[in-house]
Amino acid sequence: MDDIVKAALKKWPNVPHCYGWLALDARGDWYMRDDRTQAAGPFPQVKGSRIQHDKLKEFINRNYESDEAGAWFFQNGPQRVYVELEAAPWVLGVERGVAGDASCFRVETHTGVLVNEVRGAWLDEHGRLFLDTNLGLGVVRSMDMDAAADAVSAGVWGEPQELAFADLPGRFGCGLSPRPPT
Repeated sequence: MDDIVKAALKKWPNVPHCYGWLALDARGDWYMRDDRTQAAGPFPQVKGSRIQHDKLKEFINRNYESDEAGAWFFQNGPQRVYVELEAAPWVLGVERGVAGDASCFRVETHTGVLVNEVRGAWLDEHGRLFLDTNLGLGVVRSMDMDAAADAVSAGVWGEPQELAFADLPGRFGCGLSPRPPT
């Protein structure tokens, strides 16, 4: 977390949390969802405005965390902005490693954090590949499925198990659509 964010939290510790205004799609893109967008429908059916400003994306990425209940948020100064997730808290890029080494694959999150360990793999009913990593649950970006298929074929992550998408959040303790406590 950025030092400026930590300082803002100390200065204003009781700022209300924000829900529904920020979303992360299965490609690793951030979306702003204003009142009108939220009224038009749920994420990801109605996505909102894709954030394209590089410095803003970097700021969000550096201050992206989860709470004790498994809901993901962006700490924007003193305000916690909860994130609507299309598929998983992490969107994973997969690259083939050193030429000639079939067991070497690099996995990195949409925030640029290197994954150190993949503990298992799952396929949902939509054909999406999810990995249980040392950072938590992630979905492999569609554009990286060829490299991921090579890793699966090489037995790097074991044989993917089938699991319904609706069961993934509960199994891995992550909320896709955080709501304020009632």
